[in-house]
Amino acid sequence: MHPKLTLRRTRPLALLATAVVTAIMLPSSASADLQSDIATAVQEFLDIGRASVPRADCGPGSMPETGLQGDVPAADRDSRRSTQGYACNMSMVGNYAGRGAGITSTSFDHCAYMGSFFPGDLISAGRGVQVLDVSDPAHPRPTVTLTEPAMLAGTWESLKVNVERKLLVGTGVPIGEGVGYLSVYDISDCAYPKLLNPGFGSNLAMPLPITTHEGGWSPDGRTYWASGIAPGFVSAVDLTDPANPHVIWQGLTGIEAHGFGISPDGNRMYLSALGGFTVLDISSVQRRDPNPQVTHIGRTFWTDGWATQHSVPVTYGGKPYLYTVDEGGSGGVKLIDISDDTTPKVAGKIKLEINLLQHIDSNIGSSMGGSAFAYESHYCAADRPDDPTALACGWISSGIRVFDIRDPHSIREIAYFNPPARTGQNLSLWNSPHALASIIGVPFMSALPAARAVLEGQFDPSDALTSRTGNLAFGDVSTDWCFSPPEWRGDQLYVACSDNGFMVLQLENDVYTAPADQRSTVGS
Repeated sequence: MHPKLTLRRTRPLALLATAVVTAIMLPSSASADLQSDIATAVQEFLDIGRASVPRADCGPGSMPETGLQGDVPAADRDSRRSTQGYACNMSMVGNYAGRGAGITSTSFDHCAYMGSFFPGDLISAGRGVQVLDVSDPAHPRPTVTLTEPAMLAGTWESLKVNVERKLLVGTGVPIGEGVGYLSVYDISDCAYPKLLNPGFGSNLAMPLPITTHEGGWSPDGRTYWASGIAPGFVSAVDLTDPANPHVIWQGLTGIEAHGFGISPDGNRMYLSALGGFTVLDISSVQRRDPNPQVTHIGRTFWTDGWATQHSVPVTYGGKPYLYTVDEGGSGGVKLIDISDDTTPKVAGKIKLEINLLQHIDSNIGSSMGGSAFAYESHYCAADRPDDPTALACGWISSGIRVFDIRDPHSIREIAYFNPPARTGQNLSLWNSPHALASIIGVPFMSALPAARAVLEGQFDPSDALTSRTGNLAFGDVSTDWCFSPPEWRGDQLYVACSDNGFMVLQLENDVYTAPADQRSTVGS
């Protein structure tokens, strides 16, 4: 009797090899059930998703995309058509670009906090994290800047709000990974945050023993989790007393520890890995056991995406799911059934036309010169955690995309906004990871001659900033990078993109009506 193959609890490459070898060695008398199991395992492992969600039906006032869904065609980039942007059932109400926004920003109440990106944020007038008052959505205005060491070092994907406790936390991440610095702010008066921990974590001489790339909160706001990416080092920082942050658990969770989602009860972490995620039992940390232990209880992997970014816990009819986002490759967003969290199962996929294998030539052709990122998804937010009706995602060069997810098995796009490209404006966007090409744009060495010319006062912008091919010394900004999670405000979204900074977007043409019981998921 042959054991039943289980895809989700085996390392993916080992599974594939085992399935193939087993299939070759199977005797002709092998049961049909076993042959079917093997075929299903291989098919699931290699399933890359060959269909995109239906396009949005763009109503009055729209300025639709000119090519494939999600694409910014090379012709539009070269002709500067992309500097007008693209919009479908969504418009911009207000904007504060500043010197650009870091990788992720966040918000609370009528305020927004623009993430910082080192070292460019040190050059601009508004150093560190810029605080915006959005009381008038049409005219966001800066109030103060946060300049503690963690804020100046670059906040990467760590700047997060806990709504329940009215706390803002960010960690210092200069280039990909940071060590030691974390600042906690009381944002009861959201336009003027108050630092709560002047000692450990926020004082240069008093670092915390953490590594960090990304971070996030337990729902009750007592624990801030810092993930240090590579190796998979994760730390739980107790913020029961926000003035006294201290580590209560840390450990290696695998090869990589990226972003995550946490269950509403705080007992499960869905920790992103290279191409999938691991389910961790964090209940002993949540309970504050004297010697807490974190254990692996389930995992799942896939082949059509990698550098999995984070997960958004939701429920449909009381049944738990995740929307899980891939930052690398063309994995898009996956719907994961976690009703049995020892064996999570992929239940559906959200992809744009530009993400499909059959369009890879178009993808590469239009994004060439765009360096590290192109048309990948990055961060998403559901309009409410229980029976959500819409999902809004930052889709990097494809802009902000909004999907109707009332029926999780029949998802469709209803709106998008891809902000105007700021072609040729690199030198005014020091806080943008997109424009600051010396960090994650074009290779650093290729930017040195132009940077030296700038410093010596001998740089002529007309020589290098006239086209997307001419500005490669400073990085291609013929589109924008929308990394940050959109945050719901009724039928409006607070969003931040690298070059255009903070924006308030309005959903239009009756494509979305906020549920009467909508509860904001901002900062969770």
